[in-house]
Amino acid sequence: MSHSAPRHILGTFDAALNALQNNVLMMASLTERNLHNAMSCLLKRDDDLCNVSIADDEEVDQLEKRIDQDGIDLLRRFQPVASDLRQVVAAMKVSGNLERIADQAVNIARKARKLNHAPALEEIHRLDPMFSEAMSMLHDSLRAYSDGDAELARTIKPRDRAVDAMAKELAEIVTTQMQNSPERITDYLNVIFIARHIERVGDHAKNIAEDAVYVAAAEDIRHSHAQ
Repeated sequence: MSHSAPRHILGTFDAALNALQNNVLMMASLTERNLHNAMSCLLKRDDDLCNVSIADDEEVDQLEKRIDQDGIDLLRRFQPVASDLRQVVAAMKVSGNLERIADQAVNIARKARKLNHAPALEEIHRLDPMFSEAMSMLHDSLRAYSDGDAELARTIKPRDRAVDAMAKELAEIVTTQMQNSPERITDYLNVIFIARHIERVGDHAKNIAEDAVYVAAAEDIRHSHAQ
């Protein structure tokens, strides 16, 4: 937009973009809460927390729809260029990743509820450090996006590989336990599935970090294998 553009037009775009980004951050807060409730349900064997996580997913879904619609409307009305365009596109992409993370919270909660109705498995607590790292990745990627911190965003990808390694190690341990306790195969499979859901949270956190770099540094680091 040229410097000769009327001040009220700039203000209107800024206000619309600010509202869009605030909705993304509200969605982020809800998603983090849903994930925390889902895992607390599992670790504390509290079905009520599972039910809250599942029920609250609807609010996340509605926010994603609103962000998509508002983003498209903003692009149509203002036709932003350069950094303004990147900010609108990134807000919509971050929203999509948050919706998928909230879906993983629902998946975790549903499997946790099943595990809560069976005798406790010691291996469940091996999920805790993996979940803590995935949550830390998500929190940092969202902070990088909110603050425009490309350097923080670039630290996320190596951490994603660490979560993947933890999931692989857990799967190997649980597979051995299946052979020792075949009557608990279904329960052990649910533990493996929950590990995969946590792994997917890490993947989406990495995507959000990539969008943060795209906004702050105008650089596309997707599919890059650089450290």
